[in-house]
Amino acid sequence: MVDLSQYLPILLFLGVALALSSAFVFLPMAVAKLTGAAKPTPEKLAEYECGFPAFEDSRSQFDVRFYLVAILFIIFDLEAAFLYPWAVSVFSLGWTAWISMMIFIAELALGLVYAWKKGALEWE
Repeated sequence: MVDLSQYLPILLFLGVALALSSAFVFLPMAVAKLTGAAKPTPEKLAEYECGFPAFEDSRSQFDVRFYLVAILFIIFDLEAAFLYPWAVSVFSLGWTAWISMMIFIAELALGLVYAWKKGALEWE
């Protein structure tokens, strides 16, 4: 026979998580309805960030180079995030950690050379 009382803490945790997530989703919507924040007026729909209407549609497409530069930045930012803790503890980790980090850096350097040859770093 299975003792289902062991699952009670999990069910309580799940119930609290569902209650809190529902409150975080539906409570702001209810408050917005009650306070009148959901009723748009011309004043509420006016531009407030820069003070004048936008020049073009906000859903216009960006050049793919913006995304490519962003992805390259994230890759090399993560490299720095992995490199610092490794550098702090490299002497206590041994040769295996050093060799694996050299392989990791070589892979990233190969990716950088590839992006450079493809012209991803050039801006017109």
